[in-house]
Amino acid sequence: MIARSPGARRLALALYALATLLSFPHELPGIGAFDLGLLFAWLGPAALVVGLDGLSPRAAARAGFLASFAAHVLLFHWFIVVTVGYGGMPLVLGLLSPLLPAYWVAQFSALFAAIWARVAGRRWAVPLGACAWVAVDWLRGWLLGGFPWATLGYALHRDVPLLAWTRFGGVYALSFLAAGVGLALGLLMLRMRRRLEGRAGALRSAGTIAAFAVGVHVVGALLSLPADPDPARIRIAAIQGNIDQGEKWDAARRERILETYLRLSGAAGAQGADWIVWPETAIPGSLEWDPEMRRRIAALAERQDALLVLGGMGIEFASDEGGPSAYYDSAFVVGRDGAIQARYDKTQLVPFGEFVPLRGLLGRVFHSLARGLSPNDVTPGPAPRALELSGEDPGAAALRVGVPICYELLFPDLVRRFAADGAGVLLAVTNDAWYGRTGAPHQFLAMTAMRSAETARYTVRAANTGISAIIDDRGRVLERSALFEEAVIVAEVPVSRSAPATFYARFGDVFAGSCILGALAGLLGDRLRSRSRRG
Repeated sequence: MIARSPGARRLALALYALATLLSFPHELPGIGAFDLGLLFAWLGPAALVVGLDGLSPRAAARAGFLASFAAHVLLFHWFIVVTVGYGGMPLVLGLLSPLLPAYWVAQFSALFAAIWARVAGRRWAVPLGACAWVAVDWLRGWLLGGFPWATLGYALHRDVPLLAWTRFGGVYALSFLAAGVGLALGLLMLRMRRRLEGRAGALRSAGTIAAFAVGVHVVGALLSLPADPDPARIRIAAIQGNIDQGEKWDAARRERILETYLRLSGAAGAQGADWIVWPETAIPGSLEWDPEMRRRIAALAERQDALLVLGGMGIEFASDEGGPSAYYDSAFVVGRDGAIQARYDKTQLVPFGEFVPLRGLLGRVFHSLARGLSPNDVTPGPAPRALELSGEDPGAAALRVGVPICYELLFPDLVRRFAADGAGVLLAVTNDAWYGRTGAPHQFLAMTAMRSAETARYTVRAANTGISAIIDDRGRVLERSALFEEAVIVAEVPVSRSAPATFYARFGDVFAGSCILGALAGLLGDRLRSRSRRG
């Protein structure tokens, strides 16, 4: 039997690891970017089913952990670029940096594997397993702050009909569909190998799986939302300055960096941009503390007659005469008159990037990488909230926008709160220079696109070194820049004036919560049946 042969089992688990790696976009020298997620999203769970067949829950957890760990060490290779290239870590230690995030993710894979080993032979194994997969995905994105990178549903970010389901269940709806189909395929392969399924039965099972997959695509394609009858149409520019991460906080390069953004913003103004968006921490200094910096940016807003949304360093002062007491990763709104109208402070910070968890214990060993932004830890903002910007002309009614900053875009429930607060468009600002020329910028763009699909809101993404993009309200990337080039993307973007259009934007992770309850109920029922048999 395929599952009980040690060699076949190892091969199946290796295929699961390979499918997990290839489910997400990558970039290779000489090849460029490639994305095979539409194929491997389904094959990964199928290979895992075959690899775990016949194992006890304890042995399955061990096997699932090792396979997932191997896959994610390779998937998170870009941590080496972050820690060595820009964090100054010695190469020997930097080569070990992918181990920690891979270890974290692999623990949750082990949890799913143990659950699957308990329920694989049950009648409702596939829906129960899909619920368990979603429950584990959600837990990974929540526990201890969460790290939801490479959640299975993101592998289907280019499957436009399926993206419609995210309006109800977020990215977890796609995890459920991919896991469900993959688990069913894996069980079918095992039954065929054992000759438990005759040719006619196998064809019926395969037909059922295919019909389900086609059905959810057809229904997704037919799902539609009531269109906003009167959206504002704003010409919005995303500015990509292409500033090397090693130069961003170099005082000697400060003038050149500012001139780059002023020049590119002038080009955007020449194309009729009404709103101009700079990336995360694009301002090479303090807009609130440096009067000369404030004067030059105010002059830009007045000269271009445009609203500016600028990533920069927010500061809190202890008193009128005291120095800074807190530093924030912020987004500023500068009006056409040059005045600072609003500031949003990033709420979800990067562990070890912008703050050191358990600083009293770990602070002697680790320091945060964002030392140019803050001499110590960055301070989180209070909560996600929408900001008000004026419309097509200075006399138009104000429009509400969400400005998620970088790492916040990984968290679906956080970003949907901008839409719930009335944001009619997402102006995403980020700095992906840390990742270098790896698959990470492409994977991050896929996650950003998912946020548009979940909230049915356009996203204008301004990234320091790319990938900057215009994403429509179905999650399709309409325009995108190249990596590590200066770029100006200008597009007319509909900004909704209506209330949140999607179930997910209004109510959040109801679907994921239902899957958690379903998985717990199934495990409890299985345990009660086992006790009954023993009794």
